[in-house]
Amino acid sequence: MAITLKEVGHIAKLARIELTPEELSCYTSQLDKILEYINKLRELDVKGVEPTTGVLPLKNVLREDQIKPSLSIETVVKMAPDKKNNQFKVPKIIECEMLFEKNE
Repeated sequence: MAITLKEVGHIAKLARIELTPEELSCYTSQLDKILEYINKLRELDVKGVEPTTGVLPLKNVLREDQIKPSLSIETVVKMAPDKKNNQFKVPKIIECEMLFEKNE
């Protein structure tokens, strides 16, 4: 076994994870298998293999930006529930007094 129950228990303690004895045994076995597999991978000869970040060729799936005609300002403002001087009128969400209090 490459990793011991004591080591997994210590890791669980550091991670503040409370494990039952059964869970401790199960995770120790699983971690042992993972470490065993990693050791198998270390045996591979990877000389001459270019480093890569992925095995599949990726391409950008986003389309190019295209300039398209849009609605005129007058048309959009016409649809607004409340407007003034060709602009949207919205309710105030920050009171001026609050701003002054923070700056003082």
